[in-house]
Amino acid sequence: MAALRAAKQALRREIKGRVAAVSDQEKLRQSRVVSQKLFRHPKYLSSQRVAVFLNMHDEVRTEDILQDIFKRGKVCFIPRYFTKSSHMDMLRLQDMEDMNTLPLTSWNIRQPADQDTDREEALDTGGLDLILMPGLGFDKNGNRLGRGKGFYDTYLERCKAHPKGKPYTIALAFKEQLCAEVPVGEHDILIDEVIYEDE
Repeated sequence: MAALRAAKQALRREIKGRVAAVSDQEKLRQSRVVSQKLFRHPKYLSSQRVAVFLNMHDEVRTEDILQDIFKRGKVCFIPRYFTKSSHMDMLRLQDMEDMNTLPLTSWNIRQPADQDTDREEALDTGGLDLILMPGLGFDKNGNRLGRGKGFYDTYLERCKAHPKGKPYTIALAFKEQLCAEVPVGEHDILIDEVIYEDE
């Protein structure tokens, strides 16, 4: 267990260094390529209830994706992370205007406030068809390296208990986040697919 933790930490440092070396302009360019690939993806096109992360600086930009979700009339959910635990909810976002009113967290991303109790949680209603996932590193076998908090692994376990079952999962990545192999443990859930810019 300690060896796995150490291997993950070392890989996190390495990937953070690689992503930090990518210019903002290049991050935006790759984000647009990834978004366009997603917009043609059959699973995205057929999904009605979609969860998407609001990106941090070292993640694929998701603003275009949010706009597309609303344009197509899909139902959009975004994460609310409880930083003192591994608990996360996926809460309904009405439109871009709604997003712009959300408070900023210490991670400098917007999310519904803890006391915001009026929003629909995806698993309390119709579940989710698709989760667009962030992460630090990915390999081509669907292994994902998160930030070590376990938010998404814990949430996907909850999804499995929902009548709709586990949603399809697509990770959005810069090519600098691709690894030959991500070290994983028994609680790490495989993702279905990673979208990135092919060479």
